Amino acid sequence: MKPLEDYLVVDFSQFLSGPSASLRLADLGARVIKIEKPGTGDICRTLYTSDLIMNGESSIFHTINRNKESFAIDFKQPEERDQLKKLLAKADVVMHNFRPGVMERVGLSYEEIKKINPNVVYAEISGYGNHPNLKDKPGQDLLLQSLTALTWLTGNQDDGPVAMGLSIVDMLAGAHLAQGILAALYRKAIHNSGTLVQVSMLESAIDFQFETITTYFNDGGELPVRTKNNNAHAYLGAPYGIYQTQNGYLALAMGSIPVLSELLQCEALKQFPANKFELRDEIKAILASHLATQNTEYWLAILEPADIWCAKVLNYQELFKEEGFQVLDFIQEVQMIDGYAYKTTRCPIKIDGEYFTSSKGSPKLGQDNERIINEFINC
Repeated sequence: MKPLEDYLVVDFSQFLSGPSASLRLADLGARVIKIEKPGTGDICRTLYTSDLIMNGESSIFHTINRNKESFAIDFKQPEERDQLKKLLAKADVVMHNFRPGVMERVGLSYEEIKKINPNVVYAEISGYGNHPNLKDKPGQDLLLQSLTALTWLTGNQDDGPVAMGLSIVDMLAGAHLAQGILAALYRKAIHNSGTLVQVSMLESAIDFQFETITTYFNDGGELPVRTKNNNAHAYLGAPYGIYQTQNGYLALAMGSIPVLSELLQCEALKQFPANKFELRDEIKAILASHLATQNTEYWLAILEPADIWCAKVLNYQELFKEEGFQVLDFIQEVQMIDGYAYKTTRCPIKIDGEYFTSSKGSPKLGQDNERIINEFINC
């Protein structure tokens, strides 16, 4: 039995942040009913993060909405909203990621839902919370990365701000919402009480930088400084970084420079008797020049037996061929109601030795309307 079986989640959210949270709940066994606008559905159905069209819709929609049901209903219409409330009255979790004020205007706020479902866990993601000067701004991932200084940690010193290559703030906010929901469900089970769970992308992006922000406030307010080359962490000294070799790239984490100088037979490194932080640019420049003289496998054969923290830098094609990846059995095939099948990742969480998978793909818009109406509204 999956941990969240028999829990009902009604999810109004769109795009990535909210749906990624309900995806994790679905992986753990919850029944997730996705509320969508008739005709168009979740905007993410047509929001392409790549040029890949899967069964007529965007790849990102299929990725984060597998294992869910779709209920298409126009809840702005009073009659349909009244029908929807019959479903919400039986939900364990109601969640959304609309801007502040939207659910209040349509009569589906936490206070309204509590009247028909006192023990509900009501969860919401916003871009900036209820801050009066920010709440109406678009809560978009790149904008949040930029506004929270996250873009000054990646890349090299002279690169300017560099965004991460994933919608990282969306996913962080989704993970935080899922955590809050799980804590609230525990309280619901113990104390039989409802809870309002609120997460903002702004706070998630700031929390993500807890290490660097703590350093800033306890280091005289000095801004993080990336190394000139081979940067991988603005606050760590050499050799921490990624280096080009003759045939690829090698990642080096923390390590003793004197030890490395002997192992690599690098005479130029021997002038540095310790890992002096202020000399990290000079040390990295020497390492970069030296490591480029041999291929990655040559260096790994020297460094790994000596317990130096290092790794080959893989692309997707190389990663998926690795035995270490294959034994994880991390890719599952799921199927939509029309028979369309696609490969995607599974839930990474293991409980009592069991990983949780499901062959149920993403829903067609409104595919579950009849069953949901009969089960919750016309009953």
